[in-house]
Amino acid sequence: MFLRVSILIIGFLCTLLTYGQKPKTYTSSEIYQAVQKLNFLGTALYIAAHPDDENTQLISYLSNGVKARTAYLSITRGDGGQNLIGPELRELLGVLRTEELLAARTIDGGEQFFTRANDFGYSKHPDETLTIWNKNEVLSDVIWVIRNFKPDVIINRFDHRSPGTTHGHHTASAMLSMEAFDKANDKKQFSDQLKYTDTWQPQKLFFNTSWWFYGSQEKFEAADKSSMISVDVGTYYPNLGKSNNEIASLARSQHLSQGFGGLTFRGTDQDYLELLRGELGGTKIFDGINTRWTRVKGGEEIEKLLLPIEEHFNFANPAVHIPELLKAYKLIDNLEDDHWRTVKLKQIKKIIAACSGLFMETTTAIAAAVPGTQIQIQASLLNRSEVQMEFSKLTILPNNKEFKPGRTLGNNQLETFTIDYTIPQDSDYSNPYWLNKPSSLGMYEAAVLLRGKARTPAALPTVVTITIQGTPIEFNTAVVYKYAKPDKGERYQPFEILPQVTVNAADKVMVFADQQPKPLSLSISSATNNINATVTLKAPKGWKVTPNKQVAVIPNKGEVKTVTFNVIPSKNESTGKITPVVDINGKRYSKELNTINYQHIPNQSVLLDPSVKVVRSDIEIRGRRIAYVMGAGDAVPESLEQIGYQVDLIDAQNINAEVLENYDAVVIGIRAYNINKTLKFKQHLLFDFVKNGGNLIVQYNTVSRGTKGPLNIAPYLLELSRERVTDENAPVSFIDPKHPILHSPNKITAEDFEGWVQERGLYFADNWSKEFHPILAMSDPGESPKEGSLLVASYGKGYYIYTGLSFFRELPAGVSGAYKLLANMLSIGKQEKMNMNSLNN
Repeated sequence: MFLRVSILIIGFLCTLLTYGQKPKTYTSSEIYQAVQKLNFLGTALYIAAHPDDENTQLISYLSNGVKARTAYLSITRGDGGQNLIGPELRELLGVLRTEELLAARTIDGGEQFFTRANDFGYSKHPDETLTIWNKNEVLSDVIWVIRNFKPDVIINRFDHRSPGTTHGHHTASAMLSMEAFDKANDKKQFSDQLKYTDTWQPQKLFFNTSWWFYGSQEKFEAADKSSMISVDVGTYYPNLGKSNNEIASLARSQHLSQGFGGLTFRGTDQDYLELLRGELGGTKIFDGINTRWTRVKGGEEIEKLLLPIEEHFNFANPAVHIPELLKAYKLIDNLEDDHWRTVKLKQIKKIIAACSGLFMETTTAIAAAVPGTQIQIQASLLNRSEVQMEFSKLTILPNNKEFKPGRTLGNNQLETFTIDYTIPQDSDYSNPYWLNKPSSLGMYEAAVLLRGKARTPAALPTVVTITIQGTPIEFNTAVVYKYAKPDKGERYQPFEILPQVTVNAADKVMVFADQQPKPLSLSISSATNNINATVTLKAPKGWKVTPNKQVAVIPNKGEVKTVTFNVIPSKNESTGKITPVVDINGKRYSKELNTINYQHIPNQSVLLDPSVKVVRSDIEIRGRRIAYVMGAGDAVPESLEQIGYQVDLIDAQNINAEVLENYDAVVIGIRAYNINKTLKFKQHLLFDFVKNGGNLIVQYNTVSRGTKGPLNIAPYLLELSRERVTDENAPVSFIDPKHPILHSPNKITAEDFEGWVQERGLYFADNWSKEFHPILAMSDPGESPKEGSLLVASYGKGYYIYTGLSFFRELPAGVSGAYKLLANMLSIGKQEKMNMNSLNN
């Protein structure tokens, strides 16, 4: 029983990275590279906190240079970051960044793992991080990955000895790695895992250090390096026609949501590894570790077969090696070492298929289907060699449905096999597995056998059995959606199993500034034909919805029907949620469908709770028309419309005096000056707008270390910093309690800072001229108060405001106090009567 379950786990952890993508074909040089990897029995695991923390140069070097099986364990999926390329935040951003990591691994040759930790945002100390994450659970996940992946070498991206000096997640990842190294081989630690796997002891643990961790290049050069080794991560690979850092640069550029698309690096570049556990054994990473076939019982005979293939590889006709590869395949299949048997079987199968030019895919002509429906699957196979082959069997794994075509695969003769298949009624919907249950601030939930996995297994996994020269070999594939677009050509994406209907609300947050009802529109999407559904809304106490129900008749699959309800808020201030429910013949559906579609990753469908947060709060506004200059992307404009503003998105290119004179205020989106190079040339126009009586609000911009942020973003001296307050519940005090921005048109009190999410704010100002008035003071525990989160300066007839407060998170979360405060910022100077003495003091 143990062996069988262990194989299953390893198979799950080794899911193909070509998920929903065109089947990969290999050049002779790539096949030769794969043979070299087949003959290297060493494993390395790189550990850090987030997507984009990994050193792609070292991962590529280990995979392509050393030929080691290499993986990156990211403790989180990066859910708490920002997004430079679209609107996805939180859970959806975590899905996007997961796929970006997988795209990077496809390029640099690594594999990808995760824990269940939720990226809750910036943390200043690992103690806070590990408390919110639930240290014991995350540690168990790290140990789970180590016990299944079985690395000889672990490499930490960050230093475990520097708590409080950098992001708490970073330091925590290294601390977890250190503890896991010591405990992964202890049967008393997380003994429940041993029902599925076994203990494991890595032999070396390194810290991937550099001059940056020492503060300067000079300090690093003077440091004791007796416990360090260095590797040239700029080495050139003639067989691949690329330098290692060229490959790594391309991999790193997959993190487009974080703005990491960059130039390619080439040339010698030294990386340093400081030994933390184990023995150096020499000057190379795997020195002192047996990485030959002799490390496993029965490996000597395999080595005798495979080393000659590597030494005398036939680049002109790799198929000549198949007879010897088949002999090695049989020996590997009989290994007693279950771990290496599974790993090396996967590798040698790929090599055998590549040597014969074997092309195989299982496709369908539809993108998605619902449980219980029938689809048509087409298996296409092409043997591009003289090697004798037969397409023996196709197995669809969810219910082990078998089809036996028994077709000979002649040289370059395409064989297709079409079958009708009914999707089991009890099939799970396609969805990121960690989002199937409600999460806490610090942790996601997942079944044991899914932990560590990068993705949910494919909706319809398949096994294609090919008999090659009398030897049956099973190849794991999956059904994918294959189609063509006239402007893009052939395309592949994951095939998905979805609910019969999904329901998406036009607004995820509805804010009611008074008792006037508002319409709530719902889009009902059908995944089948002939839908006749009843739609209702579950409303919180004190709220009313009319009508009580709506009927949605949808004749065709893929159509969308819109129904609209009127929501009548409660008389008093309150917060709650309204949940749409769609009923079809007594079966209730309540999921919204989110699609993530970017060129650099496969399409992703994400099913989430369709509930709408509703907020009744007495909010007054002054002025009506707002111009919004979008930065990195946020939902602030839609949120402002919720409280009665007319918001127009304007491009920086189109800013001129005639355009601006139509608005009461201009709001600059997050990181706009970082990513919009045109904006700095429009400053004089924006300042003139303020001088003539308008209000200009500039939200946070990022600051590189050692700099003071974008220059000249204000009419007076204003320098930004990397200061932030990460505790969303940190006490807030009023520096000038009489300032108009705290009184009109809404009275701001301490209660308005309750219920904030993730953080108070970031990239506060730390130096400003006397014209600026700081409004708020706040700090994380144990730190001195920071006063640069909200600065107001009169300029001419209007007002310039800089804020690092995270309105881009708070407004979409329906935080009433954030709406009130931003309304006051937009309204300042628009009041009929206001005591301005506090501004003049």
